[in-house]
Formats: sequence, C-alpha cells, structure tokens
Amino acid sequence: MSYNETRFRVRYAETDQMGIVYHANYLIWMELGRVEYCRARGLRYRDIEEQDGIRMAVVEAKCRFVSPARYDDEIIVRTEIEKAHQRLVRFGYRILHAEENRLLAEGTTTHLFLDRNMRPARLPEKYLSCFGIVR
Repeated sequence: MSYNETRFRVRYAETDQMGIVYHANYLIWMELGRVEYCRARGLRYRDIEEQDGIRMAVVEAKCRFVSPARYDDEIIVRTEIEKAHQRLVRFGYRILHAEENRLLAEGTTTHLFLDRNMRPARLPEKYLSCFGIVR
C-alpha cells in the first residue's frame, strides 16, 4: 500500500506543563494526516460532503504512545489505508520525529461512510480509487 507523509512542527500550545505534547493532540495529527492523504489523491473532504452528502464518521480510534514529542520538534505523520471497502475505511498512522526517525506513536482510525441522514452509505464509484478499493 502507498502512504502519504505530512510534516509540521510541534506548536507550544500543543505541549503540557512538562513540555511534552499532550496526548489528545496525536488524534488531531492523525486527522491532519488523513485529510492530507486524501488531498494528495485528489479528494477533498469538503467535496465529498458537499457534492455527495457522504460523511466519514470515526467509529474507532486507537493510539499507542511510544516516545514523547516536544515543542518545536519536526513531526512526520505517515498515513496509509489498512483496509477499505465501499462502506468502511481504516487508516493507519505512524507518527515520527523527523530528524531522528524515531517512532513517537502509532495508531488507527476506522470510519464508516454515512449519508446526509447519518445512515450507513456506500462510497460513490468516483472515490473508490482514492481509497484503494478495486471492484
């Protein structure tokens, strides 16, 4: 499977009193990685929602913390699709310290495709390739 890398620096506001990145920020970074993964494949979240009424509801999120990140560290979020079909997609993430190539955290998010009425829906054909779904 192919992956996408998103790079940024830890902002001061993302750290706690100990100077370490607060744990909830890793989920935000996963979202950043997921959005940029899709964008790199020609899909904007806004378009799929506005044009087709499809939502990607998070139904499960997991994160295993390995090593701390600190203010001003350069971070890489490596995002890939682990599993996908027309009703569900699971993204995998490896969050790395860019300079040291040190694993900071790894995790997954699983998303169910929903329609405008928040009912399970099938992903429209035009988006299948973005998610690596072959019919």
